[in-house]
Amino acid sequence: MSLSDAATPVVSAFYDRFPYPGDPLQDGPPPGYNWRWCVDSAWAAAHGCLPPRPRPWRVLDAGCGTGVSTDYLCHLNPGASVLAVDISAGALAVARERTSRSGAAAQVSELRIEQRSLLELAGEGPFDYINSVGVLHHLERPEAGLRALASLLRPGGVLHLFLYADGGRWEIHRTQRCLSRLGVGCGEEGLRLGRRLLEDLPEHNRLRRHHEQRWALDTRADANFADMYLHPQETSYNLERLMAFVGAADLHFAGFSNPEVWEPARLLSGELLERARALPEPERWALVEDLDPDISHFEFFLCRGEPQRPDWGDDAVLLAARAERNRCLWGWPQESLLGPDLLPLQLDPGDVLLMQAVEAAPDCCLGQLETPFSPVDRARRARRLIAQRVLLPVA
Repeated sequence: MSLSDAATPVVSAFYDRFPYPGDPLQDGPPPGYNWRWCVDSAWAAAHGCLPPRPRPWRVLDAGCGTGVSTDYLCHLNPGASVLAVDISAGALAVARERTSRSGAAAQVSELRIEQRSLLELAGEGPFDYINSVGVLHHLERPEAGLRALASLLRPGGVLHLFLYADGGRWEIHRTQRCLSRLGVGCGEEGLRLGRRLLEDLPEHNRLRRHHEQRWALDTRADANFADMYLHPQETSYNLERLMAFVGAADLHFAGFSNPEVWEPARLLSGELLERARALPEPERWALVEDLDPDISHFEFFLCRGEPQRPDWGDDAVLLAARAERNRCLWGWPQESLLGPDLLPLQLDPGDVLLMQAVEAAPDCCLGQLETPFSPVDRARRARRLIAQRVLLPVA
């Protein structure tokens, strides 16, 4: 295996020692769902609609680690072709066991799990969807990694990224620097002394308080603690540098995959909220970034080519489209269910009726479904269901 990033051997050895993420193995499918790993849901979020069927998605999990994301990608995208790569043999051994025990391979047309660098996958594309969560910021040259992934996307293809943010990692970065100055290393001694540091600091110390209040549960597994505090190679971003990073790869920003974080209404109200909502979108995001120093990462979609979103505000356009139920729902077909983000969602009885009509006649456009609703009411209900991400329109 040829490794073309200078940090790769060090990072590979780190993850051989601490396979990440440290989620436990289990028999059977992974619990619940994550809509960002359901390509239909992610594609609709990025493009505003789905392409017509069939959709034999080709999926790349670039930096799959111990296979948590790979497992979901298989179970949430039946019939897809999935390639999962990582540089760590230790992490891949766990990924293979995880997907074997879950029956992931039986869900897809092809599953390959290979020890390879994402920088050297030429000839493997094009992919419809690439998932690369928590990976590029561990390369010595993240921009080279992004260009490599961009070259593997088909036109219109969607890339899901997760990168560290400066603001919410202020305490983490200071703790990392302290451990580095103390020379604890990246192995078992570093793990022991890192935990000791956060236990021995005075109770009122900001680094200790931040860890105990926010990260103690997430870092109970040794691999997760090591990934947070002992990693030998890490880069983080603010919004301005993030957008420059994306633009340099000639990719189009297609939205955050946690859009609720970037909604100023969770931080402001009244006149201040009105002023915030009047700002151009990039300025609103920058405002939220400044107001919330706890944002520890960016998660977002990029597209190869600018998404051409249909105008679902036009009743005629909407009623001429078909639609599908989002498969990332818990409790359907009841009125009370969990939505794509696993949050409670209460559907109107008439909206449930419209959803059932969609499922009963998948080849019918919304305007031709057999329902008692007028065209105006039908469009209003469909628009609401699309906004709730319960219904995914098909262009």
